[in-house]
Amino acid sequence: MLQEIEFTTKNILNKTNNFNPQFGIILGTGLGGLVNEIKAHYTIPYSEIPNFPVSTVRGHGGKLIFGELGGKKVIAMQGRFHYYEGYTMQQITFPVRVMKALGVKTLIVSNASGGMNPSYEVGEIMIINDHINLFPTNPLIGPNDEQFGPRFVDMSEPYKKEYITLAKAIAAEHGIKVSEGVYAGLTGPCFETPAEYRYLWRIGADVVGMSTVPEVIVAKHSNMNCFGISIVTDLGVEGKVFNVSHDEVLEVAKRQEPKMSKLVKEFVNKVIL
Repeated sequence: MLQEIEFTTKNILNKTNNFNPQFGIILGTGLGGLVNEIKAHYTIPYSEIPNFPVSTVRGHGGKLIFGELGGKKVIAMQGRFHYYEGYTMQQITFPVRVMKALGVKTLIVSNASGGMNPSYEVGEIMIINDHINLFPTNPLIGPNDEQFGPRFVDMSEPYKKEYITLAKAIAAEHGIKVSEGVYAGLTGPCFETPAEYRYLWRIGADVVGMSTVPEVIVAKHSNMNCFGISIVTDLGVEGKVFNVSHDEVLEVAKRQEPKMSKLVKEFVNKVIL
């Protein structure tokens, strides 16, 4: 993997005139519009990046954007990769390894999710303060290379508390309603049953989705700070579980995206690295 990362990183640097981003941003389902806020210098389709998987899901643009956001240099993934697409954990987290090699210090992850917290409504914007890994595997399973990070990773603060406090202050300043809670990561691709929603709520999760957790694990392994944000696109609350489709998820995410984009842009501007 080290050779693949080095080869991919060198290829990207050649295509971007040695662009060194400070922030990495992963945009989830229907949330790729944040790239419109980025003053783009370079755009590379995933298909043109060596060793990169390719997005196969609608709502994931499949491009790597290099530019400036909030006065800082960023690299943004317009679309991510998922375990349910048939990729391995190492493949879906490969871009995070490359981001680290390019110089990224802070990873920002976003996603669409189903909400179990009874106080949540469709369109709720939730800042992630912790997660529960319910994937059947872990991206760190296998031989550990100390060049990447330690064998046993401290996950006591997966999402930096200082970042959570800052994001809540920014939201209050701009009149953006946000919540704070726990994200559960499952494989998908099917949405959860009512019984599964009840189970997830009882074990301490506020929302559930099909991504994010593996990316954050690898980011922490790479000694990166993380900030996560989730848009609740459907509800798994008792008595509020209805039919849901991918189109409906995309529609809700698109509707709330401007608020998320504003929050992330201001966050990047105010973070001190």
